[in-house]
Amino acid sequence: MSNEFKRNEEFDSSGLIIFLYKWRKPLFIVIIITILLSWFFSCPWFITPKFKSTVILFPAGTNSASSALLGEKTAKGQDITSFGEDEQAEQLLQILSSSKIRDRIISDFNLMSHYNIDTGSSYKNSLLFKEYERNISFRRTEYLAVRITVYDRDAQTAADIANKIAQLLDSAKNDMQRQRAVKGFKIVEGEYFALKQDMRKIVDSLITLGKLGMNDMEYQSQVLNQQMAIAMMNNNKAGMAALQKKLDVLGLYGGIYLQLKNALEYKTDQLTNLETKYNQAKVDAEQNLPQKFIVDDAYKAEKKSYPVRWLIILVSTFSAFFLAVIVITVFERITIYKAHKQFTVT
Repeated sequence: MSNEFKRNEEFDSSGLIIFLYKWRKPLFIVIIITILLSWFFSCPWFITPKFKSTVILFPAGTNSASSALLGEKTAKGQDITSFGEDEQAEQLLQILSSSKIRDRIISDFNLMSHYNIDTGSSYKNSLLFKEYERNISFRRTEYLAVRITVYDRDAQTAADIANKIAQLLDSAKNDMQRQRAVKGFKIVEGEYFALKQDMRKIVDSLITLGKLGMNDMEYQSQVLNQQMAIAMMNNNKAGMAALQKKLDVLGLYGGIYLQLKNALEYKTDQLTNLETKYNQAKVDAEQNLPQKFIVDDAYKAEKKSYPVRWLIILVSTFSAFFLAVIVITVFERITIYKAHKQFTVT
């Protein structure tokens, strides 16, 4: 009797097919009930259907309009048509997740009302932000692109929100860059006009010296000395006196003339370099470049993407089936254990 009990125990625990056949009716009932319940509770009455829209974009390789348009295109990624890499993609993801874009989308689409958030709740903003994050997500693809995904119960609204987020990406990033670019431009602008003012003063001083006869010290000095030598050879005292006056002017203002001339040449070179920086800073402060390349715009979905009813039914059915198998197995074990204990006592 004991051996027969052991054979039955071994047989019941290892014969899966026989086990399933033995309990086929209860398992079948569990499967049917689970399918019906999962189908029923996945209906629109219980789970609101949602439509999915996506925008796929690549980050631009350059963030500076001046570098892309006015600078020399020697560095990698400085071309206006170049695509960005890891760093630019991560920047876009961070900006997309910023409160600046989130708050604008919430305002433009009145998401507080659209998501049926109770405006009288003390946690209305927390509920709104949580619902926003549940329906709107951003992630990087394996090809270094960025995907904007939006779920909504209205197909057109989902597409509009996705496209609007992509549109706001440019303004958000350009606004952040412009704040720094404008400050940089003000600094360069002040230096640029201050240098031009200094050069204007130098030019005015050279004009004043020109009125005194100082036009080209090196050439004038050479010519006057030659003429003085000729006047001395001809014993032309009047000519010598006139030439001497001119030489005295050269001697008196010559040093100042050379200093001003050298300063003007140096500042002219400075102005040339500074003017390039001024023009670049002005472009960065006043102009905007698109920060992305749109690969696919969002469009109105024709069918819902959530919930996936067949997947819910499949997972629920398998889960219920395995749970039923476990319960029946435990039930059998307990029954066998009680029978074995009763037999041992007898």
